[in-house]
Amino acid sequence: MQRSDLGICGRAGYNQPMKNHPPSIAQKLSNWLVPLAALVMIATWLYIAPPGILGKADALGYAVCHRLDERSFHVDGRELPLCARCSGMYLGAVLGIAFQAITARRKGGMPPKIIIAVLVAFFLAFALDGANSYFFLMKSTYGGRLDFISTIYLPNNTLRLFTGSGAGLAIAVALYPSFSQTIWRDWDPRPALPGLKPLAALIGLMLALDLLVLPEWDWVLYPAALISAGGVLLLLTMVYAMLWMIFMRQENEFMALREAWLPLLAGLTIALIQITAIDLFRLWLTHTWGGFPLGQ
Repeated sequence: MQRSDLGICGRAGYNQPMKNHPPSIAQKLSNWLVPLAALVMIATWLYIAPPGILGKADALGYAVCHRLDERSFHVDGRELPLCARCSGMYLGAVLGIAFQAITARRKGGMPPKIIIAVLVAFFLAFALDGANSYFFLMKSTYGGRLDFISTIYLPNNTLRLFTGSGAGLAIAVALYPSFSQTIWRDWDPRPALPGLKPLAALIGLMLALDLLVLPEWDWVLYPAALISAGGVLLLLTMVYAMLWMIFMRQENEFMALREAWLPLLAGLTIALIQITAIDLFRLWLTHTWGGFPLGQ
């Protein structure tokens, strides 16, 4: 092997050999059909979503969150697009993905066991607080019929925000390396989050963000509302883009994001299809863009 060949093959497991197979008929058709479908879905979603930037953010949150007023933070008397728990989860996920994109770039290895253990603990806290909060809601809504169900503690938005944030970080730490393994031709097998120091830095950033959200300052909640709602679209786009690349046999073919415009656009389009379908079904079911009308 020539020395120059090492630039292509690299370390074992680091770079993948280039794929020189010609595009299939499905891939050729997708070059035209995906942009057309994207335009249709973007126009459709913009049409059905409530007016204004926050209205569009509401439509994103509406597809994944109950949006109960008393379980949400408020800006100018208006509830955020996502409840406190979902706000924390999607803020944590966006922060985690951004952190790894800056510090890990194309690293696609999974974290060490100690980090996995910490993230599992975050998810267990998320599940425990979610279950306790759900049972409390059911007892409050349906009265004496569910008095036999006991709750561990009184739920509150502070715990919802913190436990949601922990779950969001866990999602990001799992999703980012999976995305890197799928999209990049030259992905790096080293862990995207290699040890406790970067994890501590990430948790510290998340705690700082949570502490800024809790006072419900308008100058914090406005961007937080848009970022958390955008996180819904970001996560779905990444997941569906990965599935598209696998289905179309395009994994490990790209060296830059601009080269991967088609699978990314396909992921965005499928995400909008899901969001629009859920929005329309929920709107038909409840006749409101607000929270679920429980107990009615």
